[in-house]
Amino acid sequence: MASINKLPPMSDEQRAEALAKAAAARRQRAEIKALLKTGSLTLDEVFERAETDDIVAGTKVYPLLASMPRMGKVKAMRLMEELQIAENRKIRGLGSRQRVNLLNEFA
Repeated sequence: MASINKLPPMSDEQRAEALAKAAAARRQRAEIKALLKTGSLTLDEVFERAETDDIVAGTKVYPLLASMPRMGKVKAMRLMEELQIAENRKIRGLGSRQRVNLLNEFA
């Protein structure tokens, strides 16, 4: 029986290119979280970047909130539950009210 989710075969060059692209995306997400943690970047600025940058738009909300100053994993999870945001929600998937509510929390 064939696997339903089988990936198409990739050449070594294609695989290396995909790995490099994924590593760059991880570095960019880590950089954004580090800037949030130090206060050099605001949540509003992250939302603005997400409108033009697919990597930022595809970043999950929970890790971003957990990296905010004075906000740890537990507080981030409580806030997401309070604002009715799913744990696996990405920035691009946030509704307009959810964005406004998040921005009000950190204003």
